[in-house]
Amino acid sequence: MIRTEQEVEKKLKSLGTAEKARASARFFKTGRGQYGYGDVFVGVTVPEQRKVAKAYQDLPFQEVTKLLENKIHECRLTALLILGEQYKRGDMRTRTEIAKFYLAHTRYINNWDLVDVSAPHILGDYLLTRDRGILYTLAKSRNLWERRIAIIATLAFIVKGESKDSFTIVELLLDDTHDLIHKAMGWMLREAGKRCSRAELVAFIDKHSSHMPRMTLRYAIEHFSPAERKEFLSR
Repeated sequence: MIRTEQEVEKKLKSLGTAEKARASARFFKTGRGQYGYGDVFVGVTVPEQRKVAKAYQDLPFQEVTKLLENKIHECRLTALLILGEQYKRGDMRTRTEIAKFYLAHTRYINNWDLVDVSAPHILGDYLLTRDRGILYTLAKSRNLWERRIAIIATLAFIVKGESKDSFTIVELLLDDTHDLIHKAMGWMLREAGKRCSRAELVAFIDKHSSHMPRMTLRYAIEHFSPAERKEFLSR
């Protein structure tokens, strides 16, 4: 029996609660003028969505596409989790198709959790052995979520001990005014310092601390000692 997008949506709705849906709508800033304005939630926890994605990991690609285009937030997140599973298990041809599909559908990857659950594991992983110019194009996008994809995707490189692209893309984004980019930059800087080179992180902060968003700096130095954090924040 062929599984469908409607079946997954029905399953997610059965797991949701009105209370959780209201809480998610507040948490993901869906009010007028906020970054998640108009997003729809049915109130399903992420662990439950991961279980559904695992159960439907063989969902046909055309049905995954419909699920990603669904107006319900949890459907889109589940679709991305399924894509991640299919990417992980796929051969090179399948991985290429999924990565290209991902880039062609960024308009549906339109909240920070959707970016964070997918960008490193699909796009970042795909670019490990390929030209990474697309990340620099995304970093210059007027679309908030594409800019976040650009920096969060580099986590895949950091895990492999590569931090050059992370630092370079952060430099490109230092003038960004959105706090979700400030947080993302700080997160990647912190991980680069922990996993790759603490000295390189310190040098980067020394160079940019006077210009770096305060939130980015706070995130970047979270693993430093209290005395070190105080010194950097006092600059």
